[in-house]
Amino acid sequence: MMNFETVEVTTDLLIIGAGMAGSGACVEAGYWAKNNNVKVTVVDKAAMERSGAVAMGLSAINQYQGDNTPVDYLSYVRQDLMGLCRDDLVMDISRHVNGSVHMFEGFGLPIWKDEGGNYVHEGRWQLMINGESYKAIVAEAGKNSIGMDNLIERVFVLQLLHDKNDKKKVAGAIGFSVREPKIYVFKFKACLVVAGGAVHIFRPRSTGEGLGRAWYPPWNAGSSSYMTTMAGAEMSSQEVVFIPARFKDGYGPVGAWFLLFKATATAANGFNYMGEGLAEGGELHNWPPYGKVKPIPTCLRNHLMMIESYRKGNFPILIHTDKAIAKIAAESPDEKTKKRRLKELEAEAWEDFLDMTISQAILWAAKDVFPEESASEIMPSEPYFIGSHSGASGAWVSGPEDLQTAESKSEYFWGYNRMTTIKGLFSAGDGVGNSSHKFSSGSFTEGRIAAKAAVKYVVENPAMGEIDPAEVERLKAKIVQPLKNYEEHKGYTTLGTVTKKYDLPVEEVNPNYITPKMAIFRLNKIMDEYVAGWGSQYNCSATTLNIALDLLKMLKEDLPKLAARNLHELMRCWENVHRTLLAEAHARHKLYREETRWPGYYYRVDFPKMDEQKWGKVFANSVYDAEKDEFTMLTRPIIHLVDIKEVVGM
Repeated sequence: MMNFETVEVTTDLLIIGAGMAGSGACVEAGYWAKNNNVKVTVVDKAAMERSGAVAMGLSAINQYQGDNTPVDYLSYVRQDLMGLCRDDLVMDISRHVNGSVHMFEGFGLPIWKDEGGNYVHEGRWQLMINGESYKAIVAEAGKNSIGMDNLIERVFVLQLLHDKNDKKKVAGAIGFSVREPKIYVFKFKACLVVAGGAVHIFRPRSTGEGLGRAWYPPWNAGSSSYMTTMAGAEMSSQEVVFIPARFKDGYGPVGAWFLLFKATATAANGFNYMGEGLAEGGELHNWPPYGKVKPIPTCLRNHLMMIESYRKGNFPILIHTDKAIAKIAAESPDEKTKKRRLKELEAEAWEDFLDMTISQAILWAAKDVFPEESASEIMPSEPYFIGSHSGASGAWVSGPEDLQTAESKSEYFWGYNRMTTIKGLFSAGDGVGNSSHKFSSGSFTEGRIAAKAAVKYVVENPAMGEIDPAEVERLKAKIVQPLKNYEEHKGYTTLGTVTKKYDLPVEEVNPNYITPKMAIFRLNKIMDEYVAGWGSQYNCSATTLNIALDLLKMLKEDLPKLAARNLHELMRCWENVHRTLLAEAHARHKLYREETRWPGYYYRVDFPKMDEQKWGKVFANSVYDAEKDEFTMLTRPIIHLVDIKEVVGM
């Protein structure tokens, strides 16, 4: 058993997570901190250069306003989420995001430009980039802003600590190094949690050696939601998952194909399901008013695909990359130009994956796929929890004061922008609910917004809080318990020892403990079969959700028996704890919201339609009491700050 050293870190503002939102927070906090004598520290589970959802790169920046207004973008977001979003949060990001994109270009990010020097758009809001090093470029700017001495990498933050004298205020955090036996205890005046969304709560489609493959990065374990939920912060829209349509098995993105290359998708028999859905009397007309707007909401595009695949059996769904490339090349004035253009398009097709989903390019190569010669399969993925894309789950936060109306101010504003309902606790990016479609640039922007407000909070609330030493000691013992469980009981079976430093031992079944892989299999099975995963064709009901809650209760009772062979597995153990609480919150939110508002994300088969009268004007929120292990469900009003008309074009 390793002997753990305790490392204490005292700072003014602690930033937990260094993905896109965290990098934006570093850039902004570094500026305001220098001007106000504030110490900022950032801690990341990974290495900042390649952490977060943009770690592998991106082929496009998906939110750039250009000459569009914040109201234009709000209308797009509100429609895509079937009416559910916080207008103030969305418009706040929208009005600042152009500046962030221009920052990226100044940092050295290559953004495509045409012969006239104008940005090349993939769609109305998207800019094409050479983005393999996107995160590395942005991270460098963040590091330069806060200073390398204030960056702590490879430390997994487990939980936040309340102020000893005020349970509605945070004053510290505790975690451990994933590289050496050290437990970190942080003390601060304010904290910004930007630790990403969650994947692998539901069973992934990938199996065997591809088990860890997902669209959203597999190391995102719901830590943002876990920390804010455990701290007692009000959470919102935890029922809203995102299910992207992606190239089969490799999860490669389809955005460039649909928006830039203008590719079309059909069922296996050639049926144009999108055209049929839009036709008079088609399926989309059953979801007014959102089935009649442009662009069609993401969930409804999924819904049409699922009808063909699961109800009619017309699978696989095909994206006609060959026809798209041929059509563009055919516009060439002569045969020589056409051949050159075909080569250029083929290179762009591969580069789209090499910039952001290398595994898809490898899979295409392994299967002898030539996108210019044949169509490829696409499919809906397993559900993800992500507040920055087409989902909406996350913390309920204060918005900007200047955008509020007399009606919204009492509901949406309580002092500091992006502060949760717990004093001193801020969030951004995937950690914030109801401000979707911010993507990478918007998450960076929201990190900037939250960091500036957090520094302001520190300046105006200069007293350092006090954490409970007894609570710290209790959590220190709890952190290392999985290592003790393993050491105490490893001799009961013969597969427990690791003979070489980097061996990955065979999974074992031991009656005295649970390995982290077995625990995640158990969680995945519960969620997939009873809470609307792909195995249940995204269907659930009150009956299945209550079964899931009973099974999750038993899982939670067994989690203290998790066992870890080393520090890496210790991290995996606590990631499972984080995932399990978010899984329960999700099931409770789905049970609470008695309607199907997002067909194509999930279906409440006992409430198969939208209920505008009961649910069309409210958010489903919750507050967790960690001492009682109880969720309290409640609603908050959806207050539209502006009237909007439908948006045409992506």
